[in-house]
Amino acid sequence: MASVLKFSIIVPVHDRPDEVDELLASLCQQTDKGFEVLVVEDDAALPSAEVCRKYAKDLALTYYTVPGTGRSERRNFGMEHATGDWFIICDSDVIVPPQYIATVRAALTGSDIDCYGGPDSADSSFSDVQKAVNYSMTSIMTTGGIRGATKKKESFYPRTFNMGLSRRCHAAVGGFRNMISEDIDFSLRIREAGFKTMLIPEAYVYHKRRVSLKKFFRQVNTFGKGRVLLSTLHPGSLKPVHLLPAAFVLGHIALVAAAVGLAFVDYRWALLCLLPIGIYVLGLFTESLIKNKSLKIAFMSIATAYIQLFGYGLGFIDELLTRRASKANQEELYKRT
Repeated sequence: MASVLKFSIIVPVHDRPDEVDELLASLCQQTDKGFEVLVVEDDAALPSAEVCRKYAKDLALTYYTVPGTGRSERRNFGMEHATGDWFIICDSDVIVPPQYIATVRAALTGSDIDCYGGPDSADSSFSDVQKAVNYSMTSIMTTGGIRGATKKKESFYPRTFNMGLSRRCHAAVGGFRNMISEDIDFSLRIREAGFKTMLIPEAYVYHKRRVSLKKFFRQVNTFGKGRVLLSTLHPGSLKPVHLLPAAFVLGHIALVAAAVGLAFVDYRWALLCLLPIGIYVLGLFTESLIKNKSLKIAFMSIATAYIQLFGYGLGFIDELLTRRASKANQEELYKRT
């Protein structure tokens, strides 16, 4: 008879009490109550202590304050103090559907998996910007499709907005490192240690991503830089799909430059150069319109898709040429070893 799994949900947070409120409210609605919650915060200006006290009677909830720590250190602190067989890591800006724990339990019971990840989605209550950002991060029209749409469930690399790992996996691999793209680094280390990871498609969360378009650009730009660092730390981890945003940026620059040059010769040739861009934009608009059933979100999705691809691509190219972020992160890793 298989043992009953106990889950520990670990939430690192900084200055986001409103998000913690929504997350904990969603956890109260779980159909499966076999879990504890650990909220780990640094010395925040807007602490979540009062929010956690609000839910203490409804959840097996512990709130910790660990001053002067980064998000990786707060996740590690949570895993070190958790009592469950499985550690579930999620961000404070997610909302968990009522069936989440029950779905994860059903998938893991009796399996030989030691780490899983789930996709993210947009709830109907999200703002138009949040829905447009979610589209660009999950659409097959962008590289976002690899975050959860992949059919290769066993080769999926879990991300910290929605991932879980067994206690024995944590004991063998250790915790997160203080670096950019720390979640992918963690997933790669888990795979390299011989543990199995997989995607549980039904174990989705609603990911609010409370970011402006400017912050979204900075976020994906950092992702691009992180991919170069990861290729240094984990040789062989760089795949052709990771080059697509950089190729997208260079391809657009080449097409626009050719169109400008040909415009002085024959405008029809210039239009022909811009045709691939027009077809792609139309594809983005159409897919988003079908998914979101909103003209406004469909138009916004064009912007967020370009922000994602150009942000990531430019970050990748910059880091490939300068290695500035890689050097800084490797110095940080060296200091902590």
